[in-house]
Amino acid sequence: MATTFHHHSATSSHFRYVKLGYHYFMKHLFSISLLPLVAFIVVKASHLTLEDIKNLYMLLDYNLVAVMALSNVVVLGLFIYLMTKPKPVYLVDFSCYQPPNHLKINNDDFIKGAKIYGGFDDSSLEFIKKILQRSGLGDETYLPEVMHRMPPEPSMTNAREEAELEMFGALDNLFKTTDVNPKEIGILVVNCSVFHPIPSLSSMIVNKYKLRLNVKTFNIGGMGCSAGVIALDLAKDVLQAHRNTYAIIVSMENIVEEWYAGNKKSMLIPNCLFRIGCSAVLLSNKYTDKFYAKYKLLHVVRTHMGSEDNAFKCVRQEKDENGIVGVSLSRDLMKVAGNALKANITTLGPLVLPISEQLLFFIALVGRKLMNSNIKPYIPDFKMAFDHFCIHAGGKAVIDELEKNLKLSEAHVEPSRMTLYRFGNQSSSSIWYELAYMEAKGRMKKGHRLWQIAFGSGFKCNSAVWEAIRTVKSSAGNPWADCIHKFPVQT
Repeated sequence: MATTFHHHSATSSHFRYVKLGYHYFMKHLFSISLLPLVAFIVVKASHLTLEDIKNLYMLLDYNLVAVMALSNVVVLGLFIYLMTKPKPVYLVDFSCYQPPNHLKINNDDFIKGAKIYGGFDDSSLEFIKKILQRSGLGDETYLPEVMHRMPPEPSMTNAREEAELEMFGALDNLFKTTDVNPKEIGILVVNCSVFHPIPSLSSMIVNKYKLRLNVKTFNIGGMGCSAGVIALDLAKDVLQAHRNTYAIIVSMENIVEEWYAGNKKSMLIPNCLFRIGCSAVLLSNKYTDKFYAKYKLLHVVRTHMGSEDNAFKCVRQEKDENGIVGVSLSRDLMKVAGNALKANITTLGPLVLPISEQLLFFIALVGRKLMNSNIKPYIPDFKMAFDHFCIHAGGKAVIDELEKNLKLSEAHVEPSRMTLYRFGNQSSSSIWYELAYMEAKGRMKKGHRLWQIAFGSGFKCNSAVWEAIRTVKSSAGNPWADCIHKFPVQT
C-alpha cells in the first residue's frame, strides 16, 4: 500500500513539473519564436558596410515625400487610438463602515431574542438555531439598534436611521482618509436592494455633504448581493463620458427593511445570515491619480441568468401564506449559482487566463464534443491569473462550493471565511470588507491581481478584476484594525 501511494505521489509530482514547464514554454512562446528572426537580423547587420548605410540614407532622401506621408499616417493613427481608447479607471481608496460595539450580537443572544419576540413557532426557532450553528458566523457580528429591542419595530423611520448611520459612517471616513472635497465628486452611485425611500438614498447623501448641482446620481435597487459590481460597471461607463472627475459607489443593505417575522423556513435564512455593512469606494479617471491610487480596474464581467425561470425565481421577495413579506431562497440556489459561475468564467477566462490555460481548456472542450462527452471538463486554473480572491461572503455553502469548483486553497478563501465569521453576510459590501482584510494583513503587493466575484437575485453572477498599482498599505479606519491580530480563526 505504501509503495502504491509513493508511486502515485511521484507521478503527481512529475506531472506537476511537466505542467509548470508547459506553462513556462507557452508564456514565453512569442519571445522564443522571435529568436530566429533576431539572430537573422543580427547576422545581416554585422555584414553591413559604410557604403550600405550611405545607400540606405540616399534611398530615404530621394523618397522624402513618401516617408513624410507615412509618418503623418502613423501620427494620425496614434492620435485616433489615444482619443478613442477607454480611459483608465483608478480606485483611489475605499472605506468600510465599522459599527459601534454596542450593536454587536452573539448567536446565543440572537436566539434568545427570537424566542422573546414571540413571532416564531417552536419549529422555526429550532430551524434558526440549526442555521446559525452551520452558518459560519461568529459572535461579534452587528445588528441595527432597533433589532436589539424585542420585539423589534421595523418602520420607515428606523430603516432610514440605519441607512444614514451606515452610509454617512463609511463616507465620513472615506473623505477623511482621502482628503477629497465632496464638491469634487461628479458621479454618485448608490445600491441597496430592499430600501427605497423618497427622497432617495443618493439624495440623502447629496444633502448631507452638499454635493455640487451638476452631480450625476444613480440609485440601484432589487439587484441583490452582486449590486456592488453592477454599480462599479455603471460608474466605469459614466467615467468614460466625463473627463477628469471622481465617482463614489456606496453599497449597502437594510436589515430593518429586510427582517422577516413569519415562519416559512425558506424566508427565515436571511434573518440568520444578514448583518450590518456598508462600503464607500472612490474612483477616478484623472491621470494624476495614477500616482496616488491603490488599484486599476482591468475588467468587469456581468452574467444574467434571468431568462431561465428557475434562476429568476430562486431568490425572490414575496408574501408568505399569512401575508408577511420576506425574501425566499429556493432549494435550487446553489445549482443556479453554479451555472451562473460557469457562464461568467467562460467570458472572463479569455480576458485573464494565460494562453497555456486557454489552450488546455479548448483541447478538452473539443475532445468532449468530438470524441467522448463523458470526458471530465477541464476547469481552468484561475490561480495562474489571480493572486487574491474576494468571494462574496453569502454563506458557508457558497464559499465552500467556489473553493471546490475553482480548486482554491484555504489561504485563497480565508478573507471570505473571516469576513463571514466577523461581520456576517453584508450583501454587496462584503467583497470590500474582504479586500480590507487583505490590506490589514499586508498581502496586496504591487502588480498583484484581485478577482471580486458576487452573486445576486435575478439570477446574476458578476466579476471585477483589479491590479494593485503599488504595494498597498491599510488605510485609516480599516474595520479590521482592532482585531486583525486574532485572525484567521478556526470556524
